[in-house]
Amino acid sequence: MAYINEAKDLKVTPAPDASDDIRVASSSDVKSGDDSHEVFQQADGKVNFRTVSWIRASAIFLKMLFATGILSIPSVMYDLGAFPGAVNLVGWCVLNAYGAIILGNFRTLYPQCHSVADMAQLIGGPMLREVVGFMFIVTYVITAASGIIGVSAAFNALSLHSLCTVWFSFISTIIIAGFASVRKFSHIGWLTWVGFVSILAAVLIVVIGVTTRSRPAIAPQTGPYDLGYRAIGSPTFAAGITASATIFVSSAATSAFLPVISEMRKPKDYPKAVYLCMSFVTSSYLAFALVIYAWCGKWIASPALGSAGTTIKRVAYGIALPGLIVSGSLYVHVAAKYLFVRILRHSRHLQANTVVHWGTWLSCTIGLAAIAFILACAIPIFTYVLALVGSLGFAPLALCLPGWLWLYSHGEYWKSGGVVKRVVYLLHVLLILLGAFMTVGGTYGVIVQIMDAYRDGQIDGVFSCADNSGST
Repeated sequence: MAYINEAKDLKVTPAPDASDDIRVASSSDVKSGDDSHEVFQQADGKVNFRTVSWIRASAIFLKMLFATGILSIPSVMYDLGAFPGAVNLVGWCVLNAYGAIILGNFRTLYPQCHSVADMAQLIGGPMLREVVGFMFIVTYVITAASGIIGVSAAFNALSLHSLCTVWFSFISTIIIAGFASVRKFSHIGWLTWVGFVSILAAVLIVVIGVTTRSRPAIAPQTGPYDLGYRAIGSPTFAAGITASATIFVSSAATSAFLPVISEMRKPKDYPKAVYLCMSFVTSSYLAFALVIYAWCGKWIASPALGSAGTTIKRVAYGIALPGLIVSGSLYVHVAAKYLFVRILRHSRHLQANTVVHWGTWLSCTIGLAAIAFILACAIPIFTYVLALVGSLGFAPLALCLPGWLWLYSHGEYWKSGGVVKRVVYLLHVLLILLGAFMTVGGTYGVIVQIMDAYRDGQIDGVFSCADNSGST
């Protein structure tokens, strides 16, 4: 962690196989503050995308992480136990924050990078760019599916399941696609404040609600029962790795921070936005998850807003609804913005109000939202969707790639460094291996859990009208 702010010390080296699409900035360009390599230019006659302050950027980052994490973490604490769960939570938050700083430092050297796919091209060539770009889109489309599940669960709670869940998912998709189609992050920025406050208020209501009950709402209300609170759990490998992946994914969407940097007024303020966001995320996750688990034990709904009884559940979902919608919209927006820039980069249509510009943008948002809808109906259990995306997408993007980027920029640590520098180098190799382990082990674990859920009847079937979100 001593090297967390070392962008100024990184060595700028030529990029292999870099096409004209990703031009390499020189070190003098970076030091002089030349922004000619930025994706979005600030010039007369062009739509100005670079209007996001670092405070607003922090709010966007916070909203990307906070909703899904706080709704999913309490439900997996039982598998791990309170102490291992807390260690997992703090450890993953710290690692993800560090990975976010590595990404920001790398972009400081290469401001032409709009996304992790651009960074992948610099270190591995065009083929790696295509692989990482595809992985980026798939990751955030699956995460958007979790947002659709959350919004449909809210509609089910508020209406007492007055419509088929598939219809509520469809309605949720239309709403999310509409908000995702807002073109600039700065225009979404004010929505993130509303969304964040709504989620925070809803969680506080649930926390207060569970602490005022004599026993959990979904536990047997008469006779003896087992609370299921464990300081240290004893899960199977599949259950344990799925729980760990769910906690990991709650703060792992750091690869989505990069497109926001390209729309910041001062990209150099990015670290401040990350520190503010991750400090709040870590402390709030830890406090809320441990309190809810202490009072509910194994009787926690997923999403967690359903843990305090029907009345509190409806109140909480009503208040949280704006936040759930904004979260899903942000995920669709991030994936669509990558496609949009990839298609129109170096074209006059990128920053011009033309038919091609708007047609491309709306096609990206609507198309990706439609895919997210299909996934939400195919795997409608909130926790499993998050664990799956954590293993398949976020582990490579938030762990393996930052580790590789650091090694690429710090080759001298191994070639000519002392013992300390070589140890630091090896720690980043371990970061890559950790990401690989989470990818393989986490994917295996969540597939086993999903198959068990279908076999045990927790999921009625694909496109079922039953509310399979896990909430009660």
